[in-house]
Amino acid sequence: MNGVLVVDKPAGPTSHDVVSRVRRALRTREVGHAGTLDPMATGVLVVAIGEATKLLAWLTDQSKIYEATVALGVETDTLDAVGRETRREPPPAEVLEALAQSVGGAVHPRLQAALETERARTSQVPPAYSAIQQEGVRAYARARRGEDVQLPARDVAVRSLVLTACTVDPPSLSVTVEAAKGYYVRSLARDLAQGLGTLGHLTSLRRTRSGCFDVAEATPLDAPADQLAARVEPLERVAARVLPVAHLSEAGAVDARHGRPVKAGDIDGAAPGASVWLDPAGAIVAIGEVDATGAGRVKRGFVL
Repeated sequence: MNGVLVVDKPAGPTSHDVVSRVRRALRTREVGHAGTLDPMATGVLVVAIGEATKLLAWLTDQSKIYEATVALGVETDTLDAVGRETRREPPPAEVLEALAQSVGGAVHPRLQAALETERARTSQVPPAYSAIQQEGVRAYARARRGEDVQLPARDVAVRSLVLTACTVDPPSLSVTVEAAKGYYVRSLARDLAQGLGTLGHLTSLRRTRSGCFDVAEATPLDAPADQLAARVEPLERVAARVLPVAHLSEAGAVDARHGRPVKAGDIDGAAPGASVWLDPAGAIVAIGEVDATGAGRVKRGFVL
C-alpha cells in the first residue's frame, strides 16, 4: 500500500501514537507523518504510507491552517492547557476594555496592533517543551528534568492571522492562523498576550488544513481498519496534488528508474524546481529537477 491517509486526530494521542495506530491497522512499518500535532491538538494529520513516505519532505514543507483559542491572564510552562500554571495575573483594565469593544464589532486599536505585530513576525522563540534537539537531546526532555531551556529564535512566516472571536469573562480570544513550516501556535499564544500587555496560554488548537489536505477529507482515527485502508489516497494522485507534473518518454522513464540523468527531449512539462515524473502509462517514476538546458536529474526514485 502506497499513498496518504488524512487523519482527523483527536485530543490525547501524540502524532507518534497516530502513526503506530496506522501501522497496526494497515500492517506496514513504512508510515510517517507530515508535521507534528501536540497531544492536546486535534485535526488534520497527514500520514504517508509505503513509498509515499518519500514525499514527506515536500508534504511537511507546506503551510498549515489552525483554529486556536488563547486564555488571557494565566501562563503555563508548556504554553498550553496541559502544562503547569507558572503565573496568574488578571489582565489590566485596558486589555479587558479592548476585548469588550471588539466583541461583535470593529477590532479595538490595542488588539489590532497586537495582531499586526504577529502578522509581521518573521522570528519566533519556540516553546521550551518542544521536540527541538539541543546537543542530541529533545528540549522537552530537558525541561521535564527541570533544566532552564533557552531555545534560539527561528525564522517563521505568517501567511494570515484573523481574529474570529473574543470574550471578557473569561478573558480570551480566538484566531485562525496560516503559517509556514516551523511555526508554533503555542508561541503565538504567549506572544499575542504579551503584545496586549498580559499573560496567555493556548486552550484549544485544531488544524483544519495541511498543505492541500483539508479536514473535510480527514478520517477519524478510531475508524475500522478496512475504512482506513479504503481512505488511503493513491501515491500518483497525492504526488500530483503536492508537486507539478512532468511526463517522461519511454527512454526517459528507463533512465530515471535507474537513477541516470534524463535528456531534455525525454521530459515534457517540467517546471522549475522539483516535479513529479510520470511514465507514458501514468505511473510515478521519480521526483526530479531540470537544469537550464531542460535535462533532468532524479531526486527521489520510487519502487512500485
